[in-house]
Amino acid sequence: MNITSCFFEDACLENFHPLTLTRPVYDLRLGILTLGEKWGLNLGFEKKHLAGKLREHLKGVFNEPKIEKHTTSVLWINPRFLPSGDMVEQIKKLSENEGVQSDGTLVAARVDLSIHEKWLTSEIEPSHIKLTSLSGEVNVLTYSWELFQNNGRQIKEDIRLLGIRPVSNPEKYSDSRLSYPENIFIEEGAKIEPGAILLAEKGPIFIGKQAIIMANSVVRGPSAVCEGSVIKMGAKIYEETTIGPVCKVGGEIANVIFHSYSNKSHDGYAGNSVFGQWCNIGADTNTSNLKNNYSTVKVVSWNSNKEIDTGQQFIGTIMGDHSKTGINSMLSTGTLCGVCCNLFSDKYPPKFVPSFSWVSGSDTVPYHFEKAIEAMERMMQRRSVELTPAYKRMMKAIFESTSF
Repeated sequence: MNITSCFFEDACLENFHPLTLTRPVYDLRLGILTLGEKWGLNLGFEKKHLAGKLREHLKGVFNEPKIEKHTTSVLWINPRFLPSGDMVEQIKKLSENEGVQSDGTLVAARVDLSIHEKWLTSEIEPSHIKLTSLSGEVNVLTYSWELFQNNGRQIKEDIRLLGIRPVSNPEKYSDSRLSYPENIFIEEGAKIEPGAILLAEKGPIFIGKQAIIMANSVVRGPSAVCEGSVIKMGAKIYEETTIGPVCKVGGEIANVIFHSYSNKSHDGYAGNSVFGQWCNIGADTNTSNLKNNYSTVKVVSWNSNKEIDTGQQFIGTIMGDHSKTGINSMLSTGTLCGVCCNLFSDKYPPKFVPSFSWVSGSDTVPYHFEKAIEAMERMMQRRSVELTPAYKRMMKAIFESTSF
């Protein structure tokens, strides 16, 4: 009996915009791994087989589920729910056309191929299956800022899930300081330069393959520096931070997630924030993450343009893919910045920046699509990544759906 997997999205999708304008929810990074990778490791699905029901503009960029010759059923998974031991065991025990829910929200269902095909082409209809409620503790993401709020715990969980062993020869790094080496995990090919300090007393530190921690930088755990990333000289990386694959960061960073291929190479502060792929944060850019009166942060709902009170005291910036700031930029508390924006000014830009915006001071104008694609292609070529026709179509769809 062969089972394949299919991730799906629900009514909370827009709460994760702008990050999910260019990716399905299962491709959001939290801890070391993406949400999809966490589920794949828990359920035994290979990374290359991770796929989902995609919005039209994401097709060709991400995988859709493939039914192999011997596939008999498909396990549909809501990636907003973070996998835990009890939850995973309950899902593994599902029979065909059975599912589990939490407070009326579908978490996972194992369905036959006929139901799978119906759900791919129409609304997901849980009445087609037998539902039971999840038992035990449930951890579910509802808003984008909950990514950085859960990041420290998920770094610890991902280290356990990946089965990584702590550094066995701390004397190899005698020119650096490894505090609590039993909590430090350094993968093959990573380089720790002289004078770097890894402080793992409060939580683990993960350093991925070929990552570089430059001289005199400080990393405090729990934190993760993923494969191929670089921590610049003198950088200060505080707790609960993830530097995703192939990023380059410097300055002061606290409780931030960088997805991948993004840069914040210079001084400046980023806190309680999430940055997508291919972002570039200019020198001395600073994100405000706490209001001067210590009140809760308000953000603008992505589609309604109405301000909502998050109930949270610390929220910095949520920035979509391919957006950039100029030098000395200032970002207000609770800023939402869309996909492919250019922010350059000595004034605060708006707290809500639509995708494909060119923002200078109080002026916001559309970013000409072909000019944006030219810059996008140049940046991706620097990392030997192709801007495919499907990727360009995705960006065109986002551009055409943007209201200024």
